[in-house]
Formats: sequence, structure tokens, C-alpha cells
Amino acid sequence: MSKIQQFILELYPTTKFFIVTFLVLSAFITPGVIWAYLVLPICMLIAYLAGCFKEFFSLAIKALMLIVLFIFLLQAFFYPGEDILWQWKIFSIKQEGIQFALSLTSKIVAVASSLLLFFRITKVKDLVSSLEKLGLSPKVTFIFLSTLQIIPEMQKSTHVIMDAQKTRGVETEGKLMTRVKAFVPILSPLILGSIASTEERVLTLESRAFSAKGNKTSLYQVNKSKHDIKVRIILIILFILLIVWRVVQ
Repeated sequence: MSKIQQFILELYPTTKFFIVTFLVLSAFITPGVIWAYLVLPICMLIAYLAGCFKEFFSLAIKALMLIVLFIFLLQAFFYPGEDILWQWKIFSIKQEGIQFALSLTSKIVAVASSLLLFFRITKVKDLVSSLEKLGLSPKVTFIFLSTLQIIPEMQKSTHVIMDAQKTRGVETEGKLMTRVKAFVPILSPLILGSIASTEERVLTLESRAFSAKGNKTSLYQVNKSKHDIKVRIILIILFILLIVWRVVQ
């Protein structure tokens, strides 16, 4: 692990959130759409330095770009306006639609890419620990943690069930209808498995006195470092300079 990668990953979760918040606010404060779109390459650079570029790039391309493209085309074709750039039968692209689509999608790219970066470079248990130190109730942090883990756990369970079906000779790959037929039988064990895991989680929490009153201790601790203070000061200075530049512009 390089020093830069270690520096980024070891930042306190709230410090990382400061970075994400600065990128998002700067995209809304800075006029035009260029900087808002540049937030994505900046996040890619940070993800590369943090050693999680492949995961971040895969999510950004598969999920974010498809959503942004769909919204852009939707606004370009159907946003009301008078300056028509291209028309075919009932479909037309207007100048006002292009401008609004660029403005809207640039903000979506900035916000979504920043949040994707935050959850790529921040461990969930670190985030939960920092939230509890801020005074948040353990019940609230548990709900937050469970919500974040629902999709990954469902994916793991789905893969396990699909692998079990493959060993029994069930076709799970191929044409669309073949995949649909293979997917339907996994719903029952997937739902029952989720209910069983929920009951096991409840028993585990109760055995650890989760609902007991009084102060609780944790074996896992996340502490701030001197680098966190420096990063926060730099971000505050940059934000103030950005505000001043925007006011006097």
C-alpha cells in the first residue's frame, strides 16, 4: 500500500464526508456545467490513488452513465422551448432542452460520483463508529448499517442459491427466458433465508445486550489524526475562497 493510498483510506469518515460535501457544493456554486462534470474525473483520480479505481469506474459506467444518458435524452426531447435544433415527426430537440439537460445531468454526475467515491473509500463499520461518536443512537446506526448491507447480502445469497441450482443441473445462463425461469425458483429460498438471517441477527444483538440501557463500549475504534485537521482546514479555506470568488464575479 502506497503512502498516498494509506493517507486517503486512513482519513476519518467525517473528513472524507467533508471532501465529498465540498465537491458537491462547489458543483452547485460554480457557474456553468464544466466544473460539475469535472467532479467525476476528480473522483476517479481520488479512487485511483485510493486503490479502488476498478470498482468505482464499474459503478460509474454501469449505473451512473446510463441514468445520466437517459435523463439527458428525456430532457432534450421533451423540455419545452421554441428554438428547435432538430426535428423528426413528433420528436424535436430544442436549445432550451439541451441547456436544461446539461445543467441537470452535470449536477447529478457531481452528486452521484461524490457519493460513490465516499462509500468506496470509507468502510461501513468506520462510518457507523464515527456516527456513534457523534452521539447518534446505536439503534439508528444499526438501521443505517443494515440498510447499506441489504443489497450486498442479497446478492451473495442469490449467487449461493444459483450455484446450488447449477450443481443440480438447472440451466441458469443463456437466453432471457432461461434466466427468468431459473430466477423464479430462487425467490422462495431467498426470502426464507432473509427471514432466518434476520432472526439470527436479532438473537445475536440481544445476546450482546444491544437493548440494555447505559453506556456501551466497543472493541472497534476509529480515531482522528493530525492529517484530518489539516485536510479540514484546507477544505474550509478553499470553500471560503470559492464563495468570495463567486460573490465578486
